[in-house]
Amino acid sequence: MSSKEQKTPEGQAPEEIITEQHDDVEAVEPEVSAEQVDPRDEKIANLEAQLAEAQKREREVMLRAKADEDNLRRRTEQDIEKAHKFALEKFVNELLPVIDSLDRALEVADKANPDLAPMVEGIELTLKSMLDVVRKFGVEVIADTNVPLDPNVHQAIAMVESEDVAAGNVLAVMQKGYTLNGRTIRAAMVTVAKAK
Repeated sequence: MSSKEQKTPEGQAPEEIITEQHDDVEAVEPEVSAEQVDPRDEKIANLEAQLAEAQKREREVMLRAKADEDNLRRRTEQDIEKAHKFALEKFVNELLPVIDSLDRALEVADKANPDLAPMVEGIELTLKSMLDVVRKFGVEVIADTNVPLDPNVHQAIAMVESEDVAAGNVLAVMQKGYTLNGRTIRAAMVTVAKAK
């Protein structure tokens, strides 16, 4: 009988016995109770939670910073737009007394006198050309009568009884008002009609 043919108890070859014993050894592992948790696993879980919280805070900070940046950019653009739009306001305010003087000169001029006709015509043309120039830059005159009083563009200085004009409407304009690109730079001084 050769060694290969040699059988161990119960007819098993020696290699089969070793493999079987090895399987038994692997099957026997120390049992870990639920109470025995590896402290490293606990620390890893804690660190992962801290990392997730830090990422969440960082994301919120970044979103807030982006929103602040967008708001600042939008405000700056609006400020620049307003600066361009209303840059002429100071200049126009300086021109208003000149325009008022030309208006008053026309009001008091004796238009019936033929000797003054060329001067009156010159004042009218000067006033017209000045108003045309300021209109090109967004200046509008507020001088309408028989319109409802608007506190945004009118300043009432007197109330007068009138049958021709409805109560609460502008009866007469004492001093013209002006707007620049829709913004009042000087309110019109007006008298307002009141009921009898």
